[in-house]
Amino acid sequence: MESLLIWAVAAVVILAIFVPYFRSFQKREREMAARRAEAVSLGADRAIAQHPQVDETRCIGCGACVDACPEGEVLGLVGGRAVIINGLKCVGHALCAAACPVGALAVGLGDIGARDDIPQQDEHLQTNLPGVYVAGELSGYALIRNAVAQGVKAVEHIANQPRSENGLLDLVIVGAGPAGLSAALAAKQAGLRAVVVEREQPGGTILQYPRKKLVLTQPVEIPLWGALDRAEYRKEELLAIWEEIIERFEPELNIGCSVDAMSPLPGGGYRVHAGERQWDSRHVLLALGRRGSPRKLGVPGEVAEKVLYKLLDARSFKGERVLVVGGGDSAVEAAMGLAHQSGTHVTLSYRKERLFRIKRRNDERFQPLVQEGRVRTLFNSEVLAIEPDAVTLAVDGREERIPNDRVFVFAGGVPPFEMLKAMGLRFGA
Repeated sequence: MESLLIWAVAAVVILAIFVPYFRSFQKREREMAARRAEAVSLGADRAIAQHPQVDETRCIGCGACVDACPEGEVLGLVGGRAVIINGLKCVGHALCAAACPVGALAVGLGDIGARDDIPQQDEHLQTNLPGVYVAGELSGYALIRNAVAQGVKAVEHIANQPRSENGLLDLVIVGAGPAGLSAALAAKQAGLRAVVVEREQPGGTILQYPRKKLVLTQPVEIPLWGALDRAEYRKEELLAIWEEIIERFEPELNIGCSVDAMSPLPGGGYRVHAGERQWDSRHVLLALGRRGSPRKLGVPGEVAEKVLYKLLDARSFKGERVLVVGGGDSAVEAAMGLAHQSGTHVTLSYRKERLFRIKRRNDERFQPLVQEGRVRTLFNSEVLAIEPDAVTLAVDGREERIPNDRVFVFAGGVPPFEMLKAMGLRFGA
């Protein structure tokens, strides 16, 4: 009788612990499943760069990867297994892979056979064109750490090939961002004859960032120069580092040259064309990024001087009535920077029902500004026309005209894929 009583008490205690946990687990599973269904409906489950890939046969559903992700909502547990909830939020930290106790998760591109936005590339980053390599954003990988590592990796493979003859360069590097400049330093270290061709200024995509923007890097070694040993740097700090690198090591830079074609040479190698200028080289590294030219809205009035496609210094627009168009991190960061200027009235227009692509840190900083009325959000909206002192939008099917002095458009860019395909690069399968 006493033993039965002990078992009964134990059962009550177990149930008291297990039942609330089980209910909490079920609730969390339902929430994750609902979030995944929403992400699928919005197309947010499909990552555009590197992302977690889960081996379902090894995943034990512990949730360590979910907890490790600093962005939030990238991963979740559904059906006792880790799945991608919002792939667009992944920026490639890879902390999820490091946290998995059974090695069931890796961060990479997965099968790129069906992707028409990533060039074919082998383990050395060489494309279908022998001697032509890709690095940085064009390869499908984000983060400065990856760009630097890829630039170096491509050059290491090139350095093991026969050196150029007949006056050809060993390497033409297209793009002077982190991947291109790191490749130039690696080439100098290896004794290769290399030139860098850049249409704007050294720095790459970083140049487009707002003043004082924090840039994710993760620790990485830059050839000849040393280590970027912090997880984050401000935009100005990184640009100062590139300037120091250029001054100290003097890579051969050709600034203001926009590459528009590449043709094979009869004896091997390629001729790289940039308007009237050209370079003949045994190898070519394409490190020109994915953004290309800014994507336009295609509405009346967009050609006006009041319409801009990047924000460098929010202080210049103090006291103005500003419309920011877009729903990604660039748009939200611009809206926040403008909202902190005295007397500036900021409206954010986004064509979908909510912001689902932005980083957690940006979301946490943005929401208080919305709640305080410093940023007005117009979801399910599109710009119809831009006038000198106003903007007309369609908001939930109705027209709304708002006073306006300035419009910032962050609708992404038109990537240079057609030009690359004309050069002979293959994408996908």
